[in-house]
Amino acid sequence: MRLRNSTARDEPDLNMTSLIDVVLLLLIFFMLTTTFVRPSRISIRLPEADVVSAVAPEREELEISVTSAGEYRVNGRALVDSRPETLEAAIRTVMPDVEKRQLTLSADGRASHQAVVTAMDVAGRLGFVEVRITTTRTQQADQ
Repeated sequence: MRLRNSTARDEPDLNMTSLIDVVLLLLIFFMLTTTFVRPSRISIRLPEADVVSAVAPEREELEISVTSAGEYRVNGRALVDSRPETLEAAIRTVMPDVEKRQLTLSADGRASHQAVVTAMDVAGRLGFVEVRITTTRTQQADQ
């Protein structure tokens, strides 16, 4: 009876070709079956420019300015006081009918938030729905 020598062992052969083939096939399978999920986005409707711009009819526009001291100006004219009733009366005097008119609210950079919100509230009660808000800097802030 012949026994094998325990010191001389044959190393097992691993065939790497079939292993690489299987890994590549799995990679291709997962790449093809994966759904690419788009993250939720905010939908923004950007304005589009036309090649030919039609001239829009002149629309009356109201401008309310809020100074750093909280005083109001309607179309460049200063008001007697800063009460909401005075501002409302001045707006009604300048524009008796408000249908589809625009409002530009220009506030000084140092104006109080309350003064700006009060002007917006008065304009909203009078029916202004298109409000543009701008800020202006004082001469001291630019230096």
